[in-house]
Amino acid sequence: MSNQIRFAGPDDAAIILGFVRELAEYERAPDAVEATESDYRRQLAMTPAPFECLLIEDEGAPAGMALFFHNYSTWKGKRGLWLEDLYVRPDHRGRGLGGKLMRRLAQIALERDCARMEWWVLDWNEPALEVYRHLGAKPQSDWTVYRLTSDALVRVATK
Repeated sequence: MSNQIRFAGPDDAAIILGFVRELAEYERAPDAVEATESDYRRQLAMTPAPFECLLIEDEGAPAGMALFFHNYSTWKGKRGLWLEDLYVRPDHRGRGLGGKLMRRLAQIALERDCARMEWWVLDWNEPALEVYRHLGAKPQSDWTVYRLTSDALVRVATK
C-alpha cells in the first residue's frame, strides 16, 4: 500500500472543501459548512496562511486530511498545534491513514517546538476516540468549551 503525505497548497482548495463537506455530513451537520473553495484558495496563498493542511493519498487518490494551525500556551510559554479537522474517507479507513496523519502532525509539532497538540472530538465518535486512545492522548474532561457566534458575537462586540 503506497501512501504519500504532503502539505496542501492553494490548488488543493477543492479537495479540502470536499473533505470538509464529507466530514460535516459524517458529523451530522451537512448544512453547517459555509466555507467556499475560494476561501481556502485565498487563505492558503496568504503569508502566513491562517491554517495548514496535510493531505494523504492512498494508491494515488486523495484519501484524507489533517487541517491545523498554531495556538499559544501562556503557561508553557510556547505555541501549540491545534488540529481542527482530521478526516479519512470511509473507503480508506482501517488502513492506518489517520494514525499516519497524526504521526506526521506530532513530528511537525516537535520540529516547531510546540508544547502540545490539542483537538476536539465529538463524544459519540467512537472510532476517532479509539484512535486517540491508542495514540496515548488524554481527554481534558475538566474543561468546557464556550463559543460566541453570529448575533451573540456582534452583541458582545458592540456592548
